[in-house]
Amino acid sequence: MKVKEQNIAKQNKQKILAAAEKEFSLHGFKGARIQKIADRVGLPKTNVLYYFKTKEILYLALLEDILSLWNGDFDNATSDEDPASVLAGYIADKMEISRTRPEASKIFAMEIINNAPNLSDFFRNQHKEWMEGRVAVIQEWIDKDQLKSTDPYALLFHIWATTQHYSDFAAQITGLKGQPMYKADFTKATKNLVAFILTGCGLSIPESYRD
Repeated sequence: MKVKEQNIAKQNKQKILAAAEKEFSLHGFKGARIQKIADRVGLPKTNVLYYFKTKEILYLALLEDILSLWNGDFDNATSDEDPASVLAGYIADKMEISRTRPEASKIFAMEIINNAPNLSDFFRNQHKEWMEGRVAVIQEWIDKDQLKSTDPYALLFHIWATTQHYSDFAAQITGLKGQPMYKADFTKATKNLVAFILTGCGLSIPESYRD
């Protein structure tokens, strides 16, 4: 495949994934239709099926894309780096995704709430392997006395729960506050979360996250 064709294929896949994100977030896995996704992206249904042979394959590709987005720079973090900077950056990245890609968070949340019926064993194992790698990094920080002794799993679960709350429960936040959250509100909430979590870990708050 020529470079130009590869670029077109990559662009089409990204457009399809973006359209699928909207469709799956509105109708769930069972209710989503390939034709509706094709209509959203402006391509014939056959083109969508050319890149993603079935709805199941498209859905799994979307979940993998969401996880890759969430993991971000934390994917490559090592114990040689400053834990305060790494964790603050991870929290900030996930808060920005909650602000700009709320549908992505909702799709994954609904899949897990329903006991992950559509995730393959390979996908589960891949996610577990990533988790174990990140837990190992956190444990190394603890062992080097750079981080207050804590359960690394609990720390990651807490980060996920607090950051994804702002997308998964946006309707509740809007109802209680009387208005939706805007960019400035997310910035403030991000600084609050960084302060809460890092302080609990015995870490100093990086300058850029202080008020």
